[in-house]
Order: sequence, then C-alpha cells, then structure tokens
Amino acid sequence: MLIDGYEDAPLVAGEELLSLPGFWAAYLMWLCETEEDEPDPAWFGADEADADAAYEALADEERWPVFRIPFRGGHSAVVLARNLADDAGTEYLMTHPSWGRLGHLATLDGHQAGPGLSWRELIHIARTPDPTAPGVHDPNARLLLLLPALGDSELPTDAADTLRGSLTWAGAPETETHRVVEALLVDHPYWEPAGWSLPPASPLSGSEESFTGILYCDKPGSPRCGTRIAQGITRDQSHRLAHALGTWPT
Repeated sequence: MLIDGYEDAPLVAGEELLSLPGFWAAYLMWLCETEEDEPDPAWFGADEADADAAYEALADEERWPVFRIPFRGGHSAVVLARNLADDAGTEYLMTHPSWGRLGHLATLDGHQAGPGLSWRELIHIARTPDPTAPGVHDPNARLLLLLPALGDSELPTDAADTLRGSLTWAGAPETETHRVVEALLVDHPYWEPAGWSLPPASPLSGSEESFTGILYCDKPGSPRCGTRIAQGITRDQSHRLAHALGTWPT
C-alpha cells in the first residue's frame, strides 16, 4: 500500500491491529501520563502483557501500520506510524485521489506539530464513514484513532459523555473512564487546547482568504495555523473538503 511521499516505506494496512486486546491501551495510554499520575493498561480494560504486545505491533520497524479513515466525498484521514529507528513518530494526514499532495493535520514526535483537528471536525469525520472505501468504519474506533490530533478550547457540553461512550465501547471499565476522559480531552502532553475559526471572506479573487470553509487554528505550532489543510489544492477541492468536514454548507 502506497501513500505519496512514503513509496519506499514498509507500509501495511493496520486495521487488523484494532482487534488486539491491548490495542487501545498501547495507542492512547501515553496521552494520560502526567507528573502526578502514571497510567495503567487497566484503565483501558487491558493487562500489561496485552498492552506490550500491541505496542510492539504498532512500533514494528519492518511493518509500519496505516489506519485509513474514509469519509465523505472520497476523502480519507490517515494515521501512519512512522517507525524509523532514529526518528519514530505518528503522522496524522488527509488524502484525496484528486489531490497532488498529502494534507497534514498533526505530527507526534520529538518535533511535534499540532493540534490538527477541532472537536467539530473530529466528530463529523467519525460519524460519516464511507462504507465503499477500505479502512476503519466504526464511529467509535474512528474517533479514538483521531483523538490524539485533537486540540480544542471550546468543547461542547456533551464531549465528555461522547468520549466516555467510545472508551466503554473499546473495553474501558466505566469506573476508570472519568480520569481517562479528562486526560484525553484537556491535558494533551504536546499542546494546549486551541481556538478554531473560519477565515474572513475576501473579495479578492485568487487570494488565500478566498478558500472559505476550512477552519484555521490559532496555535502557531499547528500545520493548520493560517493555512488550509492541503497546499496545492484548488478552491473547488477546498470547498469539497469543507463540505465533507461539515464546516461549510452543501
């Protein structure tokens, strides 16, 4: 399986890893670590051995798992484990067959970039799967896979309950979800919650501001600070993406 820019990388479809009993602990537990609290696989309904086995699969240098999350209009969000021995990290990308290059949402590594998604976009992608395209289609799994790219200072009142439901679906004991929810929604180890807004409309044809509909992030460290998701796409392609993300009327 090839992704532009990763033709020589040992990419493999990662969807089968979701069935590993320790997958969600291995994938999300690091987000819950604080100076006061050491996360436990039991928070996600897993034991240490299962979490370790899942982490080894996620971090395999010879098989880089890619999780495809197809949504409306032929778009896909992609989570890619970049398992280089000396430069490991996770890339959160966006693709479309008609684009000439990848869109970048966030990067988690020693030189992190983010946040990459607002809550509004995260929920919309999670709940609008494209069943005709290969990848992850369950709304709960889609939400949890993209959750590390989230950073939003204006979460709706039902955000905690929504995430709690997805964690319970993933096997987390209800008695543990409260602290996991707080850690995952508020205390991101790489960035502070961000503000998101639409760019001002401009009468100047061809100007950057005329690409309306795509939310901009107010954090300078985000790939989406003052720019659209994918460089080089046309105005029409940008509007189609905004429709697919639910941030622009159809």
